[in-house]
Amino acid sequence: MKSVLRCAVALLGLLIAAAGAATVADPSAAALIQRLIPAKASNFVCELIPPDGSRDVFEIESRDGKIVLRGNNGVSIGSALNWYLKYYCHCEVSWCGDQLALPDPLPILKEKVRKDSPHQYRYAFNYCTYGYMMAFWDWARWEREIDLMALHGINTPLMATGAEVIYRNVYRGLGLSEKDIESFIAGPPFLPWFLMGNIDGWGGPNPRAWYDRQEALQKRIMARAMELGMKPVLPAFGGHVPAALKQKFPEAKIAKLKNWGGFPGVNVLDPTDPLFRKIGARFVSEAGKLYGTAHLYSADTFNEVDPPTDDPAYLREMTRQVYQSMADADPQAVWFMQGWLFVHSKFWSQPRVEALLSGATERQMVVLDLFADGKPQWLRTGAYSGKPWLWCIINNWGGKQGMYGRLTKVGVEMPKLLGSSEAGRLSGIGTLNEGGENNPIVYEQLYEMAWHDKPMDVAAWVEDFVWARYGSRNENALKAWQILSSTLYECGDLRHGPQGNFLAMPPSLGKDGGGFARGAIFYDSSKVREAFRLLLDASAELGSRDTYRYDLVDVGRQVMSDIAQQKLHAELREAFAAKDAARFKAGSDAYCEAIMDCDRLLSSHAMFQFGRYLKYPLAADATAERRGQWEGNARRLITLWGDRGNGLFGYAQRQYGGLMGDYNLGSWKLYLDAAAKSLRGGEKFSGDSLVRDFTEKWISSRKPYPAEAEGDSIAISRMIWEKYAAHAPKVDRPGAPLDIHDKE
Repeated sequence: MKSVLRCAVALLGLLIAAAGAATVADPSAAALIQRLIPAKASNFVCELIPPDGSRDVFEIESRDGKIVLRGNNGVSIGSALNWYLKYYCHCEVSWCGDQLALPDPLPILKEKVRKDSPHQYRYAFNYCTYGYMMAFWDWARWEREIDLMALHGINTPLMATGAEVIYRNVYRGLGLSEKDIESFIAGPPFLPWFLMGNIDGWGGPNPRAWYDRQEALQKRIMARAMELGMKPVLPAFGGHVPAALKQKFPEAKIAKLKNWGGFPGVNVLDPTDPLFRKIGARFVSEAGKLYGTAHLYSADTFNEVDPPTDDPAYLREMTRQVYQSMADADPQAVWFMQGWLFVHSKFWSQPRVEALLSGATERQMVVLDLFADGKPQWLRTGAYSGKPWLWCIINNWGGKQGMYGRLTKVGVEMPKLLGSSEAGRLSGIGTLNEGGENNPIVYEQLYEMAWHDKPMDVAAWVEDFVWARYGSRNENALKAWQILSSTLYECGDLRHGPQGNFLAMPPSLGKDGGGFARGAIFYDSSKVREAFRLLLDASAELGSRDTYRYDLVDVGRQVMSDIAQQKLHAELREAFAAKDAARFKAGSDAYCEAIMDCDRLLSSHAMFQFGRYLKYPLAADATAERRGQWEGNARRLITLWGDRGNGLFGYAQRQYGGLMGDYNLGSWKLYLDAAAKSLRGGEKFSGDSLVRDFTEKWISSRKPYPAEAEGDSIAISRMIWEKYAAHAPKVDRPGAPLDIHDKE
């Protein structure tokens, strides 16, 4: 009832504003300010104004000693607040810490600021984000996330929490047994790959309490998001069905897809089967009944798996039926389709892309160009054959913490596409990161571009970013970020850039690190070390700021990653290849010591602590049995991923304090000891098998880890500088880059 009343008040406000009368306060935005800066909340007034035609808009001005924030909804007003905090208070609210040392009194604006957005949609989240980051979040963490979205202008988030409840209810309604459903629906945090049609059942079964928890949580998430004016995108039916459906409907046309990531292939219902639209309509109807709807839906038909046929009629019909199944339940439905399938597989020639897209009209479908800054697909698909599409970045794979981005691509090249006939119906921007809480400069810039219709001066913007991030115009910090922004954040390699850390990867003596370690170093790492030194030199002034300490640890972690790849791991490989046992022993000792030192650095900031990662699965259920299952799933995801022999081992590697000093150190010691033994005795070396066995045992262990920071970030960073970085030689960059997805 409260949400209905708020919507009525908001609508009344828009009508009054449109008629030229006095504006009406927006309670949703006022509540956001109260949560964020309660001591200053009374200094702000939030007012609703009409949009600028079809564009979202915000205004900021001073009136009677107050800061007046106006917008056409809560997200626009939240964006106004964020703009004021950044550019007038020099403060920052980010996914990687807040700097909210507000001036007193608050700055007064001499003239009104007005911004409108050239982007209809500002999208957030990959399905994978719901595994690698959000799987076990509680309401407190979701409330923070929704506030961050509103502050950053995100108006079209994928909201996949509680989707498993829809699956369960729909298949119950079709007469499948609880056992059939339990074996079909994956457990957290593997649900994203179930939703994308890659796996069945892995990590499950889920108890009733889990479904009840997620349903209640999604209802709160949706209510808050829509209250702020967001239009959430809900998962819909893409054809993925339980094996048991064939027994219930023997005449159903069901195909078995090839396996994904070493998992058995899943079952897909043929789009021409009448059952397809029946199930699809039930999905949309159930989603609306449970959670409400903004009429936007997401479905992925062939995520990292190829269709069973290349027949254009089949591809066209698949799209037509997926959309029609939505429209049967919601005639206003719009389908948001992730375009990753076009990046991932060579199957998708231009004629096949056109066939697939031809099954829906321009009003019915929006395509997400997931990797537009690196591997843009709009260029080769005729801007998706005239469909509306969004220019997106991924930036992160698996939750790995490598620092990289493409600031010029985002800030200069992307805005040039606005109004371009070549870019067709470019309708928005988005971040499709698989993990989060990293690379704050990337996300701050991308979402600020929601309010720019022309290229920005990136160098000037970086200065403003540093001032807001630390609340001070510190010369050393600025020089550090000028280096970082021109090296790590100007990736010219159109593949992936750095992702993981050789110290955190599954042990290997292969040149590329094996598994999904990281791409080649595309920048001068000596410059990054210099940026680390400059940040350290800023500690006297900035050392009390949490954002500074986060960045200091992050840059130090990146320096350690570079040194491990260019020097420490190279030394191990060379000593082993030379069969020099003494040299290999010294290299092994140095490598293990570096893992421990990196662990000390990471442990000094709470956001890098393994205990912080584990606190959400441990709190998701009160029973000991389920806590063990959820913790085991969370541990498995960032190590083996699947079973002992699967091909995704190490894909989601993390650099966490406690994790590196325990799991990574233990696995590397085991591997290096086996390698040393093979040098001494000449016997066959089977280190990978030993590590996988070790990992299975570690996954089932229940050792607790601290969630709070341990040690002083500045003192430990100085140790890292003196021990590893100060005298590190300049190393030539490695050769061809590694594409981490080429191995999937």
